[in-house]
Amino acid sequence: MREIKNDLTPRQIVTELDKYIIGQKDAKRNVAIALRNRWRRMNVKEEIQGEIVPNNILLIGSTGVGKTEIARRLAKIADAPFTKVEASKFTEVGYVGRDVESMVRDLVEQAVNMVKIAKKEEVKEKAAEVVEGIILDALIPPLKGTPNAYATKIGSDEPENEVELNEQTRARFREKIRNGELDDRKIEIDVTSNPSGNVGMVGGGMDEASMINIQEMIGNMMPKKKKKRKVTISEARKILLEEEAAKMIDMDEVKDEAIFKAENTGIIFIDEVDKIAKGGDNGKGPDVSREGVQRDLLPIVEGSAVNTKYGIINTDHILFVAAGAFHFSKPSDLIPELQGRFPIRVELENLTKEDFLRILTEPKNALTKQYEALVAAEEVKLSFQDEALESLAEMAFQINEEVENIGARRLHTVMSKLLNEILFDIPDTIGPNAQILIDKEMVQEKLAGLVKDKDLSRYIL
Repeated sequence: MREIKNDLTPRQIVTELDKYIIGQKDAKRNVAIALRNRWRRMNVKEEIQGEIVPNNILLIGSTGVGKTEIARRLAKIADAPFTKVEASKFTEVGYVGRDVESMVRDLVEQAVNMVKIAKKEEVKEKAAEVVEGIILDALIPPLKGTPNAYATKIGSDEPENEVELNEQTRARFREKIRNGELDDRKIEIDVTSNPSGNVGMVGGGMDEASMINIQEMIGNMMPKKKKKRKVTISEARKILLEEEAAKMIDMDEVKDEAIFKAENTGIIFIDEVDKIAKGGDNGKGPDVSREGVQRDLLPIVEGSAVNTKYGIINTDHILFVAAGAFHFSKPSDLIPELQGRFPIRVELENLTKEDFLRILTEPKNALTKQYEALVAAEEVKLSFQDEALESLAEMAFQINEEVENIGARRLHTVMSKLLNEILFDIPDTIGPNAQILIDKEMVQEKLAGLVKDKDLSRYIL
């Protein structure tokens, strides 16, 4: 029986999420339990294993409070395939925007890529040896003949014949290739060019899965061509390593593993689910389309078999996380069958001034750390005073309250406005080894216009 490797406890999962997401304790606890339950399911008796279905989660909260980030980080922690779709994409005019099943096909594609990367890592050393040989052959082609005399004559420094001299030269160049001494030298290599299988079909009546299968079949039938390219040894190593590693991978094994991974650990995040909730009681117009989308989503969430180009995938044990702001509708506006498939509902809290301050400083990917790293690339040191960060948090919170609440995304606005001039002046005016300190006065001076004009922003497109 295959196993799900990730065995973090719910408490450890929350600790990992805390490194990137501030607050939202309830949401973190619920997704942590859902993730741990997947590991538990794989370790129960087989006869009941198939009966245990995941408790899908509905996250309710304003934009920018961390709904998507929680689901994305959860997938990374679990090393699970993850795909995000917007429910509103399925309500486009003519209902041809996207097929609902496409989200499952996207998930399988993610799973295949993840398994491929893992398999390539396993054969990386073996592939590197083959690549080294190809590069060496391009630099110093081997001479035809058997160097038997060289094999028997050990201890002699003088080469006896051309074959022996060739072998010694190749040995020296092999060492240089390994040390990276020849990385900038150009060589000519044969690269496989994949034939284009994108063939347009006239007429309707064909779904997306059938179209993909036909295109792949045509692509496989067309012969793969080799073309010569002149590249540096450094580039050649990357190109050839990819090709040789791909040759060593058993694609049937990759497909089997990917299907298993997608079925048992996959996470599908359905955003803007409130946009397909019935907003009125007239039963006409867009509401009919929205209800149609809900009914199309229902079999996928309930559990069904979806045809993909890698095989059939069952969605029974995929974890679905739906999210929406629900400003103009309520979760109860969804059709009862769909409501029943999202038994766990978590309401995310709006961010406070204190949350904004913590977001600026605590997470591993905090905006302040990102900007410090960006200017450090230009050998400039950027630092923030505590009072400056407090002032930034207060301004972001204030603008959210009075204009439009876009959550933590507001921090991107204020930080960009604050550092715009500095980022423009580096490195022309502000050279290497400069030190820039952002203090409270600078924050208030740079952002005064942003706060003063917040009422105008309501009317400016």
